[in-house]
Amino acid sequence: MEKSRPLWDNPFQFVFACISYAVGLGNVWRFPYLCQMYGGGGFLVPYLIMLVVEGMPLLYLELAVGQRMRQGSIGAWKAISPYLCGVGIASVVVSFFLSMYYNVINTWAFWYLFHSFQDPLPWAHCPLNINRTSYVEECEKASSTQYFWYRKTLNISPSIEESGSIQWELAICLILAWLVVYLCILRGTESTGKVVYVTAISPYVVLIIYLIRGLTLHGAANGLKYMFTPKLEQLANPKTWINAATQIFFSLGLGFGSLIAFASYNEPDNNCERHAIIVSLINSGTSIFASVVTFSIYGFKATYNYENCMSKVILLLTNAFELEEGSLTSANLEEMKSYLAFAHPSDYTELSPQIRNCSLEAELDTAVQGTGLAFIVYSEAIKNMEVSQLYSVLYFTMLLMLGIGSMLGNTAAILTPLTDSKFISTHLSKEVISAGVCFVNCIIGFVFTLEAGSYWFDIFNDYAATLSLLLIVLVETLAVCYVYGLRRFEEDLHVMTGHKPSWYWKIMWAFVSPVLIVSLFIFYISDYISTGTLKYQAWDPTEGQLVTKNYPSSALAVIGLLVAASTLCIPLAALVTLIVNRTKRGNASTAA
Repeated sequence: MEKSRPLWDNPFQFVFACISYAVGLGNVWRFPYLCQMYGGGGFLVPYLIMLVVEGMPLLYLELAVGQRMRQGSIGAWKAISPYLCGVGIASVVVSFFLSMYYNVINTWAFWYLFHSFQDPLPWAHCPLNINRTSYVEECEKASSTQYFWYRKTLNISPSIEESGSIQWELAICLILAWLVVYLCILRGTESTGKVVYVTAISPYVVLIIYLIRGLTLHGAANGLKYMFTPKLEQLANPKTWINAATQIFFSLGLGFGSLIAFASYNEPDNNCERHAIIVSLINSGTSIFASVVTFSIYGFKATYNYENCMSKVILLLTNAFELEEGSLTSANLEEMKSYLAFAHPSDYTELSPQIRNCSLEAELDTAVQGTGLAFIVYSEAIKNMEVSQLYSVLYFTMLLMLGIGSMLGNTAAILTPLTDSKFISTHLSKEVISAGVCFVNCIIGFVFTLEAGSYWFDIFNDYAATLSLLLIVLVETLAVCYVYGLRRFEEDLHVMTGHKPSWYWKIMWAFVSPVLIVSLFIFYISDYISTGTLKYQAWDPTEGQLVTKNYPSSALAVIGLLVAASTLCIPLAALVTLIVNRTKRGNASTAA
């Protein structure tokens, strides 16, 4: 079923839509973490290689399939083969899971944005206890930013088994987040064309502002030096290459069906090859650019914490040993510590538990990703900036734009197959279909506003898509090359782009990319098996820190259902199609 008209007014609008979808929170909070963990600047080597052998070829393939078939994921793969309709169904299921929890990030961003107008920022200092005699103990043991995140925002329970009640402030923010998404997709995916310019461009404006501010912060050079100093020994670590491939795979949004949905609204002669290259390069360039911004701010935070630690130690030693003010400095601290330990052994030994070992390298080595980086590390850096309210508003507005842009793609992957269906589209308007999708997701999303909601968020984030997407994209690649036929696909591309694909694309599709995906799949399966009992990080309010706990059987059952719900769609749909076809043949032969 062809679209009555293309969605995009021009090819640039399509590119902006893809960028708005692909450039998301993973570029801002996961890529810098991977650089930090796997070799700094050295991580760029496997990352760029994976971009060439995995990212661009698979992105080109999905865009070409969507543009050629001019249908959503279910219709596109069913057109290639009726037995492949399960691939499209699996993509819709994964996108549905993703939409259920991903908009919670926008919920948290709204919460922080609303609190950013206070002076001072509410996470800048620990609150006083009930007696107003000292600070709240949990906050003193953790930090003001951790306390605001875990206690004031999440009001987190000590374990996933203690669900607690709905946090109604967060629930209202969740409703607001879904209302914004609904307004952006009011008339189905056609409405996204008017929104993508804002969601695609505004994050870059904020990143440029943060880059200028970050480079002028004290200690920014320490963070940038840490980022760009390559640790080449990490290139021998298989996990470095695995994580580079995984980051490319997920940051481009492959397998969700969103890219196929967007491309299905293209003009038939659109040059999807050029657009695949442009979107891939912009996506990866944004990751590197965001890392420069992140590490400049990270360097400021690490330097601030290091110098603050040094100041406390100097003050402690100066008062304890009645030293002359100014005689003890950061330059001679280690030397003076050795002297004091020799000259006053008993006093120094008694004081030693209070003497912290301050290290700039240790501060820079502290690896944080995901919500920890977005809502704790950045918040801690922002609170120490001048005009902190302004930078807080800018930062959380940027998170919202990134999150909403990704949500437009996620919902498009769900809405396009629904509006493609003649039965649904003839009985329901696009506005009603969009409202139904948003309403169902919002209601289920209330689970993530419980006191244990962040634990369920981590489960969905870690297990709802990883294995499923690898299987989906593997089947997609094999289906195009060996079911639809590479030569036939080559002719289609010739008609669409005006030239046949080069040997590079064909080798990547037919051999390199499938082998790489199978390798990733095997790695994840073996990693899950070797891990044993799955664990999670729970917040201990008595200690003010995260502790490791085993998932209960109920959580393990949910994890199993999440993985099975999408992966089983592919073989089950093929089996149902086979049974239906054989039944029809049997009925036809009986009638004859």
